[in-house]
Amino acid sequence: SLALKIANVNWQAKLNKAAHHTSDYSSTEAIFRRGQAFNITLNLQTTVQCGDNFTFIASTGPSPEESQQTKAIFNLSQKAASGWSATQEPSEAGCMNFTIFSPANAVIGRYKLKLQIASGNKVSSALLGQFVLLFNPWCPNDNVYMANEKERREYILNDSGIIFQGLEKYIQPEAWNYGQFEEDILDISLAILDRSLSHRQNPAVDVSNRNNPIYVSRVISAMVNSNDEKGVVEGKWNGNYCSGTNPLQWSGSVTILRKWYRGRYKPVRYGQCWVFAGVMCTVLRSLGIPTRVITNFNSAHDRNINLSIDKYIDISGKTLHLTEDSVWNFHVWNESWFIRRDLGSFYDGWQVLDATPQEKSKGLYRCGPASTRAIKEGDVNLDYDSSFVFAAVNADYVTWIHYSNKRKERIYSDTRKIGKFISTKAVGSNSRVDVTANYKYPEAGSLKERWVYKKALKMLGVRSTGKRTKITRPRRQCSVAWRQNMTQPAQKPSISGKLILNASPVIGQDILLTLALRNLISDFKTIKVKLRASAILYTRKPKAEILQLSRSIKLGSEEVKNISFKISYSQYKNSLKGDRKILVTAVCETKQGASLLVEKDVVLQDPFLTIKVLGPTVVHKAVNVQVTFTNPLSEVVTDCVLRAEGSGLFKEQLRINVATMGPMESSTVQFEIIPYKIGPRQLQVDLVCIHFSDIKGFVMLDVAPAQ
Repeated sequence: SLALKIANVNWQAKLNKAAHHTSDYSSTEAIFRRGQAFNITLNLQTTVQCGDNFTFIASTGPSPEESQQTKAIFNLSQKAASGWSATQEPSEAGCMNFTIFSPANAVIGRYKLKLQIASGNKVSSALLGQFVLLFNPWCPNDNVYMANEKERREYILNDSGIIFQGLEKYIQPEAWNYGQFEEDILDISLAILDRSLSHRQNPAVDVSNRNNPIYVSRVISAMVNSNDEKGVVEGKWNGNYCSGTNPLQWSGSVTILRKWYRGRYKPVRYGQCWVFAGVMCTVLRSLGIPTRVITNFNSAHDRNINLSIDKYIDISGKTLHLTEDSVWNFHVWNESWFIRRDLGSFYDGWQVLDATPQEKSKGLYRCGPASTRAIKEGDVNLDYDSSFVFAAVNADYVTWIHYSNKRKERIYSDTRKIGKFISTKAVGSNSRVDVTANYKYPEAGSLKERWVYKKALKMLGVRSTGKRTKITRPRRQCSVAWRQNMTQPAQKPSISGKLILNASPVIGQDILLTLALRNLISDFKTIKVKLRASAILYTRKPKAEILQLSRSIKLGSEEVKNISFKISYSQYKNSLKGDRKILVTAVCETKQGASLLVEKDVVLQDPFLTIKVLGPTVVHKAVNVQVTFTNPLSEVVTDCVLRAEGSGLFKEQLRINVATMGPMESSTVQFEIIPYKIGPRQLQVDLVCIHFSDIKGFVMLDVAPAQ
């Protein structure tokens, strides 16, 4: 065959990247979006005759085949059956300009592009190079098409964001560095696809399915956790993280993804829900799927999917682990935007994906994509895992007292409603947007809401008494009664109570609380009160007991009494080194029987940390930043580290050792940043110390172009 000599291939990087919205990627590689034309220019050393036939071959994956849509062969000016085509544009002598067009349903990933020239009976060919093809939310024929430009800028192009955490009554915004355009991140995202179980089992079929966002997002949801496939992040929820990093200390995905990649795919220790969601958001945005992070407050983890969460406590208010069900203060997952050809257009739009390893879905720890429309309508039978997500936002919460003689009594407690204040970051700003209405009809027993709930119970085969009629298991069916006594509602006691926090507690200070008890009827009574405070994780799982008190209170007719008590710093300091959440419970018993449970979650506030940028921020120009913080404790602290990060501001995370700080002493640290990207940038600062949990802060900078 005749050697085709090409002096130079110009991939028109600047022009193509601007047209394809890929200029932000820190990579020299050609990166295009599918369903859209790109241009290349060839300098040929061989002279080309007028009648010569030009054929292009684009191929991806380990064994490209036309039948699998992983190889496309197309000639000039003829649209191939695959949807790929090429046209020649006018050019200067010795050059050839081509426009190449990929179909809107092409497989995404790294491609090789070859050119063949047939002249008479001689064929010569040359490899032109490689390019990466991504999903295209700007293309109306792509399944991930998003019509609104402001939304595309947020859900594809924004490389920083806010993840909401805390409590339903104390929602806290936490900054997160997604960094989907930082160096290596796109390569790592493609490597994640290649490390998946489905790729290892059948690479050819796996790659041919990569044209479908349903498939790609489901693979990523399994690969972001380490449970089955040596994925990216290893989860841990027991409060002991000495063999890794405390999940609260991560501030973004870039450090985690690079650690996994550079450490030869060894899972990174440790993550909790917001870490899994932050990492998944980075990977999906980098591949071109519009994605956002969602927080659900009072989130149910319903193991047996009977839409009821049971909590058991003993007579002193201690949580008993008699059930796998739980209610988390909050849970964080993702939503991605694409159409559902498998379900029908009614279910297009936002799809829930959850990479936190809670339950297996068809054999692997993954969850979704589940259509938010399906969840709202109670269509819990639809792919994928919509019943699990439906339960997370809709289950009922039931508390039982378990007596030593095995008797249990349903206890009265103001049901902390499941699925509250479902939140995400607003488009174009850092404020909170409530998206609860995307998940359910207005609450308070509205007809529609109850109707959807009953429809779901019926589909799941749960009788409204809470007993499951049947569970289908492979090859045999067995009938299981999930729960007895469900029909008896808790008897409403003749007293009411409330736990009140006297002031916003700051770490290092004592916590002052008041239990206000009210007698609702006109007789005299004595009440036994058992107070308990435990350090908890955000999953409300107790990790250490802090305090136990018993009091006997006499209440006259319709009398109100306040019982004040405090949790001193010395009592909680050892239990709250890595976290700052306390659960306070009061079990109030009257001689007449009916018991009342009063609960309060306490989150200790951060001492303040201020960030000052000393001068204007201009791209490629150095500017100083000053960070001031205070030791919140009345003791000396040593070994603190100040960490700073932000996409477009730091190539790698910055770490500065902080000198010893005396009791209540303030300290100032100064460092330099040289921004390398323009536009809004999130600068995050985190003071890490073994004596107390992290103190975090962030500030938004607008980096101006160079003059």
